[in-house]
Amino acid sequence: MDLSIVTTLYYSAPFIEQFYARASAAAQQITSNYELIFVDDGSPDNSLEIALSIYDRDPRVRVIELSRNFGHHRAIMTGLENSRGALVFLIDADLEEAPELLTRFYSEMQAADADVAYGVQQTRRGRFFERITGDIFYKAFNALSSVKIPANAVTARLMKREYVRALVQHKDREICLAALYTITGFRQTALVIQKGFKGKTTYNLARRATALVDAITSFSIRPLVFVFYVGLGVVTISGVAGLLLILRVLVYGPFLAGWASLMVSIWFLGGLIVFCTGIVGIYLSRVFSETKDRPYTIIRRLHERGG
Repeated sequence: MDLSIVTTLYYSAPFIEQFYARASAAAQQITSNYELIFVDDGSPDNSLEIALSIYDRDPRVRVIELSRNFGHHRAIMTGLENSRGALVFLIDADLEEAPELLTRFYSEMQAADADVAYGVQQTRRGRFFERITGDIFYKAFNALSSVKIPANAVTARLMKREYVRALVQHKDREICLAALYTITGFRQTALVIQKGFKGKTTYNLARRATALVDAITSFSIRPLVFVFYVGLGVVTISGVAGLLLILRVLVYGPFLAGWASLMVSIWFLGGLIVFCTGIVGIYLSRVFSETKDRPYTIIRRLHERGG
């Protein structure tokens, strides 16, 4: 198998037929030996039915039907794990990224002798909400993590089999694909592309906030270290304040009896609790990330010839 095209489906019904036609045409410019994999991520609309109708008439189409909605990144990883091509082209089905990018990525990959060619937007598209939350995500992640990810990267990317094989070896329970793409390494080349905007997104504020928290906690312990130092700072300040109060009482006598000592005690014990929680949290986060062994997704049915 020369080429696999992998895409996920979630509220994708209006775009699937056109995506299929354009992606197939782009693939045929490179090779006739290709497959097109639709991963149905528990889409509530009739995306699965449309994908299965295409499967019935095209033997090169495979459909992975997940048992429920697991999320975009998990569905992508499932599609990549089940791909078989020497090259794997990953792209969203909503046509915001043109399927014809495949041929451009292929040419650039060969010219640069790269293992991965991926797209980035020179200027982030979308409404003000999408632009500002996207900027916050990249700036916050890169500030808090030792892994630096390129800003405004899109889903579309063409990858060699060796890179895909290495990528799916990651078994992070909380997946941040942008960071996994980076830490996997290999020779990667970025291409500036134009991305469309369909006018709405399934990533609301809650999902964007969750993605940011998951990404940071999966690739950085700096928030825990920050908590540790906050606790240490509070303990130090309250200790110095307590010492100064004792000296003041010895020199000038008591003042506001009981209030100062109570506040110092509260601050000291509060800081000590935060201090200890930070230490425990650092160890607990590492144990937590290593002990979970849940599958990324559960495949309800795999629709393929001979499958």
